Amino acid sequence: MVLAELFPFAHQVFVGLTVLYLLTILGIIGVVVGENRNPVKSLAWVTVLLMLPVVGMMLYLFFGRSLKSHHMISRRNRKKLRSQEDFIPINISSLPLSEASKQIIRLVGSLSSSHYFPGNKIQIFTAGAEMFDALKRDIIAARRYINIQFYIFEDDHLGNEIADLLITKAQQGVKVRLIYDHVGSFHLFSHIFSRMRKGGVEAYPFLKVTFPELANRINYRNHRKVTVIDGNVGYIGGMNIADRYVKATAKGGPAWRDTHLRLTGEAVAAFEYSFAVDWQFTCHELLPVTTVHCGQVRPGDPDGVQFVRSGPTGYWGNISLVFLQAIAQAKKRIYLQTPYFLPSDSLLKALQAAALSHVDVRIMIPRRPDSAILKYASQSYVNQLLAAGIKVYFYNAAMLHAKVIVIDDEFTTTGSTNFDFRSFEHNFEGNVIVYSRQFNQRMAQIFARDQRNCLRINSHRWRRRPVHYRVLESIIRLLSPVL
Repeated sequence: MVLAELFPFAHQVFVGLTVLYLLTILGIIGVVVGENRNPVKSLAWVTVLLMLPVVGMMLYLFFGRSLKSHHMISRRNRKKLRSQEDFIPINISSLPLSEASKQIIRLVGSLSSSHYFPGNKIQIFTAGAEMFDALKRDIIAARRYINIQFYIFEDDHLGNEIADLLITKAQQGVKVRLIYDHVGSFHLFSHIFSRMRKGGVEAYPFLKVTFPELANRINYRNHRKVTVIDGNVGYIGGMNIADRYVKATAKGGPAWRDTHLRLTGEAVAAFEYSFAVDWQFTCHELLPVTTVHCGQVRPGDPDGVQFVRSGPTGYWGNISLVFLQAIAQAKKRIYLQTPYFLPSDSLLKALQAAALSHVDVRIMIPRRPDSAILKYASQSYVNQLLAAGIKVYFYNAAMLHAKVIVIDDEFTTTGSTNFDFRSFEHNFEGNVIVYSRQFNQRMAQIFARDQRNCLRINSHRWRRRPVHYRVLESIIRLLSPVL
């Protein structure tokens, strides 16, 4: 009798939960459609939610939610930062640059309000040992403050060496601030960071992943690598703080090959502004920034620089849009180095169109990257590249982690941005664009030097690879947008 009375109640609860579940799925589908994303992506999410509702809902909560309605910094605080600048506007039209370069300068200014700084001196590092030696010397020489931001800060020999220097400077009265990505350094269990905090370093994770915010944070990474010391010296590039950039890896392979820059000049103020925005977002403290003056360009510092930030909170996808415009304008050559090649459809077509227009397009990726999944995903595009006449090179000497694009004679960009979906859509990234014939030539020479350590892929060789490789590449490519 009791069971007979409970059955209707249990049935009503089951029906109620089923209806609630279906309404939740339909609600998520409504959100996906209402975001007006790329139709292919929206249709993919809707299909997964309909066919595999439980799995689809979990995947969407962790990997599909958009941050475009969020703001890293309020308009009021942004105005406060900008009000500290004493910037004399540059007449872009009068610059001794090509019209293509001037158009990119205007585009970057529209996208991120980034100033063009005409006089800077840039040192290029392609070996981690040399870069970190220079960074350590600059840290030791710091007198007022050190603002340092890295995606990964390993608890290894190099990481602890840098940590000790930062602690020493903090105890000397130098203001030391550190931002690290919580997901990127998640495996460290905060040991090295707690040690630095005890030593006086203000070390904080960006977008700390805790249980209530797990779903809307774990897929977004602050991938920037930016350092500012005393407002005079800036560093930017692809290197993280880890032993693998300076010595043989744990698996016995050579140190990773990457590109990093050291800048002196007024463009350092752009790095400082970028760090101030991320610091305000992370710690809710508004930092002062160096006053910007664009004065007389010194003859020995010819390199014009812009800094462009990009991230999932932005409307345009700043860096991918700049890449697209620069590639579309190319007349002579496009040299591209990236550890992971997973381009959007528009960027892939832009590269193909350039090659088919007889622009010399060369793409260099590692033969043995640090991720097997990303290796197969990247290699799934090789056929389409070769078909358009693009030259494809597999770098043999080490893990190639450099992110560099050299276009024609003036445009060069490097920084933290990989040529993949994650960097374009999910990561907070930072790149410098250098408008300089001298710098462009130096980077083109480095690319040519790296070519000597590459295997060039041709269509005949590529068609002969095992069938199971092709199948694996095709399957993994389907996951490209979320890798």
